Amino acid sequence: MGKDRVVLIDTSSWIEALRLSGRHNVRKNVQDLMVDGRAAWCDMVAVELWNGARGSYERQKLFELEKEITCLETSHEVWQTARILAQKCREAGHTVPSTDLVIAACAIVYNAGIEHCDNHIDLILKVHGSGKRRG
Repeated sequence: MGKDRVVLIDTSSWIEALRLSGRHNVRKNVQDLMVDGRAAWCDMVAVELWNGARGSYERQKLFELEKEITCLETSHEVWQTARILAQKCREAGHTVPSTDLVIAACAIVYNAGIEHCDNHIDLILKVHGSGKRRG
């Protein structure tokens, strides 16, 4: 993957990155993407993070991130792709969370890499034929 390619950071990796006790390798990956200006998220990731935010410190961090992070639009094409992914996963015998379908679809539509710690994302990308895509 090119060094200029945007990378959608999934909720799972943001959680690891924002925790002081988060996995070092994930924290470093997210930090490197932010420093390189390649970090992105989508509204679904932002909603999940806001939904889990506890206390003023975490809310302040999210306000700061919203100013710095590229937000990939959840367009009509993203929703269509999420529906197709849901069908493909179901045909393969898997039921995956709708939120993960939308997040994966967003990365696929924008041809973005994806940084994640979520087995559902790996499964969706495998069913799609993308394999495991990281930044």
